[in-house]
Amino acid sequence: MKAVKLLLSVSLLTTLFTSCYTEVVVDDPGISIHQLLASHELWYVDINKTVGYGETPFLQKAFTISFRNGIVYANNNIVGLGDTGNGFGIDVGEYEAYDMILDVYHDIDGFETFDVYQIDSNTIELYNPNNDTSYFLEGYQRSNFDYDFVFYDNIHYFLQEYEAWEKTYTSDFGAINEFDNENYLQFLAGGNDSTFRSSQDDFGMNPANIIWDYTGVYGVGDVTGNMYLKTLTLDYDYFDNEYFELSVINDGKIGLFHPASETLYEFEGRGYIQYLKTGNTKGNISGTTDKMRKQRKDKVPNPRENKRI
Repeated sequence: MKAVKLLLSVSLLTTLFTSCYTEVVVDDPGISIHQLLASHELWYVDINKTVGYGETPFLQKAFTISFRNGIVYANNNIVGLGDTGNGFGIDVGEYEAYDMILDVYHDIDGFETFDVYQIDSNTIELYNPNNDTSYFLEGYQRSNFDYDFVFYDNIHYFLQEYEAWEKTYTSDFGAINEFDNENYLQFLAGGNDSTFRSSQDDFGMNPANIIWDYTGVYGVGDVTGNMYLKTLTLDYDYFDNEYFELSVINDGKIGLFHPASETLYEFEGRGYIQYLKTGNTKGNISGTTDKMRKQRKDKVPNPRENKRI
């Protein structure tokens, strides 16, 4: 994560990305596909604007995509966002471009082909005729891309990028409560994307050896007027829900304030999972699946169907 802002005095941003730079105008109908793809350093995959019923795996997993000299780069992880690969992310494959057609040879997911449409000066559409689905990418330069907003807007993915979170600090102040006994948390990727597990095992355990005592559902929410503070609710059936104020200390440590007892906890991530670095997800947790960003629920048919000649 690049320059995470934790001071509440910082003025909150009202838009996803700033625009304090000279825009590269690329709405020239005569522009080549190579010029178009290279006109912006980062292409943000706006997953909520996806049109169609299919899925292209490497785009579902990516927060940003970059096309540089035949190599495709992607930011698939929230941890390290803005720092990994100088902001571009990791090398995930190769591409060829011609006649407004983009062919991607992904290291893990294989071959995909797209028709490329320029929507405006900083938006392109990638239409996959094989699954009749369009992805919309917004172009930015690294200097004006708001990595922090993307980080905090996707906190639930951040929580999933470690095999376990180990409790490393409990404040002296605060009332004794049931959650004091929980030493590990785990947030599972895949499935319904809202499952957590907890354990009362002793400290210092290898994540692979932790015995998970409880499985439930969790939710992450926003705090009105404060982009950098979130809420975390853990559903414990046997002693009701546990509610916390969630703050990010750094890329590997979170703070959980428990208002009911006024206790502050800190948890550190154990077993970082880097998505799509190798064929098998590094440190993949038994019983989980690879991270997949979700599309909006109200999918609609794709107007690009059968347009390629």
